[in-house]
Amino acid sequence: MFTIKDLKIFLLILGSLINFSLLTPKVTAGSFGAEIFCTMRDGGNDHESSWEAAYSYIKRQKGGFFKTSPNQAAAQIIETVVREKDKFSNCVEYLDKLYPDRELQRKLKKNEKEREALYKKNRKTEIKDLIEEDNKSIYKQSFDRYDY
Repeated sequence: MFTIKDLKIFLLILGSLINFSLLTPKVTAGSFGAEIFCTMRDGGNDHESSWEAAYSYIKRQKGGFFKTSPNQAAAQIIETVVREKDKFSNCVEYLDKLYPDRELQRKLKKNEKEREALYKKNRKTEIKDLIEEDNKSIYKQSFDRYDY
C-alpha cells in the first residue's frame, strides 16, 4: 500500500516529468529558431524571409493546444540571443526588426482611421445628395392616373 509520503513523492516526480517534457520543446525550438534567424541574416537574406523561416520552425516544433504567436516567437529569439551572447554576437544588430517601431504603427493606424472617417463622411454626403436629387425629380414629375 502507498502511504501519503509515497504518494506525495510519486506526484512530485510525475509533475516534474510532465512539466519538463512540456517546456523542453519550447526552449529547444526558440534556440534553434534563433540559430535559423541569425544564420540566414548573416548569410545576406532579408528580414522577412529569415523571420518567416524561424517563425515557421518555432510554430512547428512547439507542441500543445495553443499556437505560438509572432510576439512569443520573437521574444524566444531575443531571449536566446541575449542569453547566448557569445554564440550570437553578430546577430544583435538584427533584433530591432523583430519588434517594429510602435510609434510609426500608431501614426499609420491613426492616419488610416482619419482616411476611413473622411471616406465615410464623403460617402454620406454623396448619398444625401443622390437622395435629394431623386426626391426633386420625383416632385417634378406629375402623375395623371387616367393617362394610359
